[in-house]
Amino acid sequence: METYQREFIEFALHYKALLFGEFTLKSGRKSPYFFNMGCFNTGQAIAKLGWFYATAIRQAQVEYDVLFGPAYKGIPLVTGTAIALAEHYAVDKPYCFNRKEAKNYGEGGMIVGAPLAGRVLMIDDVISAGVTVHEVIRIVHEAGASLAAIAISVDRQERGMNQQSAVEEVEQKHHIPVIPIIRLKHVLEYLKEVGKDSQLERMLAYRAQYGV
Repeated sequence: METYQREFIEFALHYKALLFGEFTLKSGRKSPYFFNMGCFNTGQAIAKLGWFYATAIRQAQVEYDVLFGPAYKGIPLVTGTAIALAEHYAVDKPYCFNRKEAKNYGEGGMIVGAPLAGRVLMIDDVISAGVTVHEVIRIVHEAGASLAAIAISVDRQERGMNQQSAVEEVEQKHHIPVIPIIRLKHVLEYLKEVGKDSQLERMLAYRAQYGV
């Protein structure tokens, strides 16, 4: 585990974005942990979150021309990431995001910000069923661009509808890398390091049942 990944877990715990207990997921599964990106809701929090995304992207060494955040959750994420890349890594990339509905006055159109062109790096919170990914691919292709990679906060590393995780399905189907800040394995490693044995035991049991 990299230092920034350990720091991200502690950051998420501080803002109560990462919680342990019993949570019913949309899938109906009973999860011993839950991650809520909505808890990063202050200026300081979103600035730091952007730095974590930017650091993960730099570590991955992917090539891209423009950052894209899918509405609505991706809008503050792509903004924070673009700022962090410029401030901390001297990488001044253009960014944009989409509207849910086309604007028929003023400048019009579906895209706000820089032109959606070239190699696109999508910034989002998580990949679940991959619905957002399919929609973004459609938007990107209609603009004549290509999706180069996807950066997310957490890869839960658990099975979807088959034996693959949602992240693995996206990577294999669309032949693009998914860049998570952390994976489930990093949370397990952290719990072991800090001696949270009861939480670790429940997490390991959940992984044994649903993990990939």
